[in-house]
Amino acid sequence: MTDVTDRALMARLKALNVIEALQLVRMLRPEVRDHLLTSWPSWARRGQLWPDEVKTIWLMLAGRGFGKTRAGAEWVRNVAETVFGARIALVGATAADVRSVMIEGASGLMALGDPRFRPTFYPSRGELKWSQTGAVAKVYTAEAPDGLRGPEHHAAWGDEFAKWAQPEETLANLRMGLRLGDEPRLLLTTTPKPSRLLAALVEDPAVVITRGSTFENHALPDGFIAAMQRDYGGTQRGRQELEGELLSEQEGALWTRAMLEALRVRQGSAELRRVVVGVDPPAGGAGPEAAMCGIVVVGLASAGRDGRDRAYVLADMSIGGQSPEGWARQVVLAAERWAADRVIAEVNNGGDMVTAVLRGVAPHLPVRPVRASRGKVARAEPVAALYEAGQVHHVGAMPELEDQMCGLLMGGDYAGPGGSPDRADALVWALTELMLGAKSGVPKVHAL
Repeated sequence: MTDVTDRALMARLKALNVIEALQLVRMLRPEVRDHLLTSWPSWARRGQLWPDEVKTIWLMLAGRGFGKTRAGAEWVRNVAETVFGARIALVGATAADVRSVMIEGASGLMALGDPRFRPTFYPSRGELKWSQTGAVAKVYTAEAPDGLRGPEHHAAWGDEFAKWAQPEETLANLRMGLRLGDEPRLLLTTTPKPSRLLAALVEDPAVVITRGSTFENHALPDGFIAAMQRDYGGTQRGRQELEGELLSEQEGALWTRAMLEALRVRQGSAELRRVVVGVDPPAGGAGPEAAMCGIVVVGLASAGRDGRDRAYVLADMSIGGQSPEGWARQVVLAAERWAADRVIAEVNNGGDMVTAVLRGVAPHLPVRPVRASRGKVARAEPVAALYEAGQVHHVGAMPELEDQMCGLLMGGDYAGPGGSPDRADALVWALTELMLGAKSGVPKVHAL
């Protein structure tokens, strides 16, 4: 059978219900049924197959459960079964990881393909051998990068690259040994973790990247998916471990992801003394290309046992691509939804127009215009100090807001997404009003 025939049959099976699909499979000739069950291109999602544009390095940066191990093992199997005498490197964080996941795991090399053609594993030698083609896969670890000095390979698979203890030395030795055959290739599969080397690979134009989420794997139990989305959706851990995002920390940032994660709560205080909506209006324009209007809702709770007030960031309702009336309606919606007693709106760019637009939509909206006399980072520094003191909590996940916060750097620069930290600026205005203003009852915090 050809790949085209396999894919056509698989498409037909997927269009049927379970009972109909089983009936169709039973009608197939035994050799066709066996071939289909072991034909990886028939079952794989597009992101699990070697991209046509990859010439040397393929980096699969995806969440847990995406199917990275299966994709890596199937690619190695294809090399071993089609390249006579192939020499393949299997590299993991430890020898135990290589054996338990890449070789003997449920999606490992010993569990794939036609049982008649599976390799023989020689644990004492750290080798897998395919007798039909003479291909050999050798075990290496990032704990002993010098083991990769000397050996030559046609192909290499490095798993959980972000866990490697000595990634620079291991990767350098591995790449220098990829010099057999016409097109030696390297596949790196990993759930991302912040690292300088991984960030460099992502920026390397010679590296082709496949990104993927846990939730793309529809073979996972519905209960597991629901639990992961409920408990980790939008959080730092969820974005990294499930969505496969590479979340880096900026040197000199006012906020870090670890700080925000430690201050995250599932629900805010039941008794809020005040609720305000911070607004950073767009500079101008309307339509799909209009700038973002930062709209963040924050509540102030009664002082705790330590005598300090606590603030809860309740919602990020920022909106872009809107006319002035459009973003003003969003501000009013936020104020009504959270029963806010005040809207704090920056008027540097719009002057009286900002207040007029808001009151044009809701004439009795309690708006307090504020004008910035310092830059965004300077205004944010005393607010960041409140976080450091543990006085501000985020209720649930607000990834876009938090990305901007982690991009505000000491010294005045902004290294976050977008051209301006509009969401973060709206947050700063709201928290300044609640916790640093003259009527807050809280001493002002001054940047040193």
